[in-house]
Amino acid sequence: MTATVSTPAAVPAARSRNLAGTGTLLRFALRRDRVMIPVWVAVNALMVLSMPNTLKGLYATPAERSDLVRQMATNASLRAMVGPVFGDSLGALTAWRVGVYAGALAAVMSLLVVVRHTRDEEESGRQELVSSGMVGRRAPLTVALLAAAVANAALALLITAGLAGQGAAGALVFGLGVAGVGMVFATMAAIVAQLTESARLARGLTSAVLGAAFVLRAAGDSGTDDGSSVLTWLSPLGWLEDLRAFAAERWWVLLLFAAATALQAGIAYDLAGRRDLGMSFLPTRPGPARGRLATAGALAWRLQRGSVLGWSIGFFVAGVVYGGMADGAAQLVGDNAKAREIFQRMGGQSGLTDAFLAAMAGMLGLVAALYVVASVLRLNGEETSGRAEPVLAGAVGRLRWASGHLLIAFGGSALIMLLAGLGIAVGHGKQVGPVLGACLVQVAGVWVIGGIAVLLYGVLPRGAVAAWGVAGAVLLIGWIGPALNVPQFVLDLSPFGHLPKLPGGRMEWGPVATLLALAALLVTGGLAGLRRRDISG
Repeated sequence: MTATVSTPAAVPAARSRNLAGTGTLLRFALRRDRVMIPVWVAVNALMVLSMPNTLKGLYATPAERSDLVRQMATNASLRAMVGPVFGDSLGALTAWRVGVYAGALAAVMSLLVVVRHTRDEEESGRQELVSSGMVGRRAPLTVALLAAAVANAALALLITAGLAGQGAAGALVFGLGVAGVGMVFATMAAIVAQLTESARLARGLTSAVLGAAFVLRAAGDSGTDDGSSVLTWLSPLGWLEDLRAFAAERWWVLLLFAAATALQAGIAYDLAGRRDLGMSFLPTRPGPARGRLATAGALAWRLQRGSVLGWSIGFFVAGVVYGGMADGAAQLVGDNAKAREIFQRMGGQSGLTDAFLAAMAGMLGLVAALYVVASVLRLNGEETSGRAEPVLAGAVGRLRWASGHLLIAFGGSALIMLLAGLGIAVGHGKQVGPVLGACLVQVAGVWVIGGIAVLLYGVLPRGAVAAWGVAGAVLLIGWIGPALNVPQFVLDLSPFGHLPKLPGGRMEWGPVATLLALAALLVTGGLAGLRRRDISG
């Protein structure tokens, strides 16, 4: 009998087999993401790189910037939103103003990329086909993490190069910090993708962790003005702040990102080697289902109720935070004419507090457009995964099937905006009726974006993902456009640019009715296209 003896050379060989095909799959993944990754990177980089000139226009002199730093030290509500400021240079103010949001956007980009190339591929059945060839067991996970690393490296490079004029060291540490946040959540998404059986649940759980990280950082920053709170240090977004870019940089904080990324990647690789393809450590229960599922609408509600609940809670909490910030924002702006002009472009020509509330209602409306697109495109996910065919094979027509999901998409967007208005009213403590009206009027703009998503799905299902590009472009126009003083015709490209600026402004029913009619027309066109085309399996 002959014994098998493991040699040191066998270990690298086994590892090589586990990663077989990684290069080919990575090229394919980057080709698939040739639009999504550049768009995410460009939007995030543009937000960061546009800020120094904006801040220079708002606070032109060192004295004005020093006064801003002093005011932020005593304004807990605004620290909760954007974090503490550690210096009065344009670079330090840029890191303060957009650091948290740049990190959050990098995290969202990363988790979407990782889940798309792991759990999405397994759920659709494509990974089983790919793995039948000469592909290593851990190659798909490696490809997903490398794709996220490429995206974050490109973002770090753009930020570093664009902010180098404010200080090379600060630009580098800030760029690496933003990329570090992205990689922490990329590896976290890789773990969650092994634990869950659904790509939607993987995205939702990782997003929930990101939301918790934001809340921890906000709670910590509201209590201290130097980022020293334990709650701040528990959040990767807090680590980004405590790098103190452009203000006596703390390079050692980068080790936290590296350690967290390495640890989570190791856990993800270990889990990937312990499960079968398509399976998970937390499998979805097959039943029995509770409640009645006798209609297509009931099934749609069961599929989307978790999303509606999560968005509802998030919008109410965001409303409370923004409402509580209203008076503090007015005090911070003070007599700064440029800052007042930006708020007025976003929120109208009324008093500063009303303009701030109107601007925040508009921002929540822009974010609600992302919800309606995600909810509408759930139809596309049900169709491409093959789950729609068994439903439509019964006594269920296409329009009846689609109407259940669309009712949740459009009704849910109205619900979350109503809850946002209630949250602002609770946080602000006054103007309940006007604030509710300010949020509900945004529904018309949200429904136009939802109508575009329905039209794309019904007429051009392969291009339905372009609805995300439309929503992203509208978000970019509404968020950055007023600060960059872009021409009015650019702002008018967004449906939100035609809505009345409430509270404080005059209610105009004409634009609202026009947008609602346009949304109805778009939905009708999309449903007509759905009736005429084939359903893919």
